[in-house]
Amino acid sequence: MKISPAILTLWTTLAITACVNTPLTPQQAEHRTTEEFLKRAEEKATPADQRVALYLSAAEEAGFRGTDTSDRASYNKAAAELSVLLRSTDNGRLWNHPQTFTSGTHSYRLHFAKGTRDGVWNPDYFTSFTTAEAVKENKEIKRINREDGIGGTLVGVHKTDPLEQFSPKVGVTAPVTAVLDFKGRDVTLTLYDPGKKPKARVGGTERKLEADFTAPLNYYPHQSEFWNGLMGAIHVKSYMGTTGLYMLQPYDPDRIPVIFVHGLISTARMWRNVVNEMESDPQLRGRYQCWVFAYPTGNPPAYSALRFREELDKLHKLHPDAKPYVLVGHSMGGLISHMVATTVNRQSWNAIGKDKAQRFLSGVKKGSIVEQATLFHADPHIGRIVFICTPHRGSKMALGRLGEFAQKLISLPLELTSTITNSLITGNALAVVTGDAKRLPNSVSGLAPTNPMYKVLDPLPIEAPHHSIIGDRGKGDTPNSSDGVVEYWSSHLKSAKSECIVPGPHGSCELPETIVELRRILHLNLKESGGMRPGRYSYIHS
Repeated sequence: MKISPAILTLWTTLAITACVNTPLTPQQAEHRTTEEFLKRAEEKATPADQRVALYLSAAEEAGFRGTDTSDRASYNKAAAELSVLLRSTDNGRLWNHPQTFTSGTHSYRLHFAKGTRDGVWNPDYFTSFTTAEAVKENKEIKRINREDGIGGTLVGVHKTDPLEQFSPKVGVTAPVTAVLDFKGRDVTLTLYDPGKKPKARVGGTERKLEADFTAPLNYYPHQSEFWNGLMGAIHVKSYMGTTGLYMLQPYDPDRIPVIFVHGLISTARMWRNVVNEMESDPQLRGRYQCWVFAYPTGNPPAYSALRFREELDKLHKLHPDAKPYVLVGHSMGGLISHMVATTVNRQSWNAIGKDKAQRFLSGVKKGSIVEQATLFHADPHIGRIVFICTPHRGSKMALGRLGEFAQKLISLPLELTSTITNSLITGNALAVVTGDAKRLPNSVSGLAPTNPMYKVLDPLPIEAPHHSIIGDRGKGDTPNSSDGVVEYWSSHLKSAKSECIVPGPHGSCELPETIVELRRILHLNLKESGGMRPGRYSYIHS
């Protein structure tokens, strides 16, 4: 068996200092050598340059011995922690340029692999790394999505100051697998995207890469979904600044954007398990990228749809090469998605009666926010929509005492109420929409079946292929069924390409049956859209 110089160096030390009652086997001694290197590398009092050399020694020894589970774990740990150390030391002093690192008798020349078109990240794209092991697990994520293999698992974070457009406050995260490939004492650090490249050549042999696809989701702040959703519905002003599109992964023009839109009394965090389950499918995670649209849900749905259209327009202008988007909307989020994929003109409003339409339209100022929210064109870049428990014709729960009470709780921002009021020439126009010239619309009134917008939308075509996933609380009495909030007569669309009834309540997004159907639709979309465009994507982010 070939024995490396590093092993011989530490064997002597171990033989002197270790207990000699039970002699170590060569394999145990080798593993002790690796662990000693790791222990010394983790000592923060040691100069960073020496720690780098120690991590490289640990990785070399563990990788040198083959595919033993404990050796692989040591190699992976060394690769991950080394990457964090290199990127974080002295504002990146050690990062992404060839250097020689020495500790004792060990000296290594470290190189960084450049970004490529087939799944290697450009090292300079990420502003920081966190080991996947160090990321706190979110107990609300039901299943950890990991793959065993070779390489150190990291959460790569891209965060700039000021933040780039569509970036969450904590930055954009991505799964990264760090691999160290040794050729003598020349070492190359490669940062792989395991979603695009599940295997890589290490030491001349193709190996499956270790991967953690859940850690990037867990990196985002763990906050109360219910509380933030409730406050976003009641105290709208405090959450207006959160309105927008957000990337959950670095932009990739060869991956199809899937944009998730949440419903009433909810936030974009409601999709964490759905995104995690989607990422567990190797074919989907390599061809789709996940986005979310966030908004305070106390606002009128027509206003939120206007803001969504504005965000989609920004996305297309910034990334004109983006593939047609797939929208996945739950409840009111589905209604908002419906409204961005439909064209409503002045003639469309005749559905409520020509006299009423005339009274409404004549009372709205040209170019005002009310006109923009009620007269609009379908976004031509939407490729497909999935509606989950969506009230296309409203919900009876928005009527009666419960609806009246909910409407009183909602406090719209003064800026928005003033803008709506200033958009109107007369109060009569408002009365057509709300039934009361003194009452401003909000999310609850917008969900009432009496809202005239439903009569306007219902006969109009949704200008993208669409599918329905509809909840049934278990009675199995469709078409007389309900998910507890939305009845079948409201969620059913004759124009849908498919309709799947799932045995659950209104919040059925995470049901196994819902996940299976969503995956089926996304696979269908890949097939019908032609999948990926070959040779277009580059991981060389600037």
